[in-house]
Amino acid sequence: MVRPRPGRPRQGLLAFAGTVWPCALGTGGIRHIKRESDGGTPAGRHALMALLWRADRTRRPASPLPSRAARPGDGWCDAPADGRYNRFVRLPFAPSHETLMREDGLYDIVVVLDFNITRRVAGRGSAIFLHCARPGLEPTAGCVALPRETLARLLSRLPARAVLVVP
Repeated sequence: MVRPRPGRPRQGLLAFAGTVWPCALGTGGIRHIKRESDGGTPAGRHALMALLWRADRTRRPASPLPSRAARPGDGWCDAPADGRYNRFVRLPFAPSHETLMREDGLYDIVVVLDFNITRRVAGRGSAIFLHCARPGLEPTAGCVALPRETLARLLSRLPARAVLVVP
């Protein structure tokens, strides 16, 4: 479960199995009504769907999630008008998209969360992931982020059907 960190709305506290870790949230804090590009981390129950990692930068994290190493050309569509909105895409890709092989290390380990994927609504928000944090837990664009080592440790402890709860 992720709850807001007291006095720091763009950070949270992620609790699992008796351990609590500080985490980064979106620039808009937790949002109960999420829209594309609002910077909010969506409230709700989000299943952990899949894991990608940068094999050129880190070992595969121990995890029961379906997983594969990220590849050059991996992307994620964030263009609400496109039929592949909030879906994995191959680059080059003309509509707006995220590059999953980022140079800044934020996606060295990335978990796809089931926010607006199973029941997709254009403009509701896309590319909501659990990923590596910036130094100092600087805010994300709407994701939940943990330091890389903490994220790897968490993944090794999660059950196969894990759900991230953001109240």
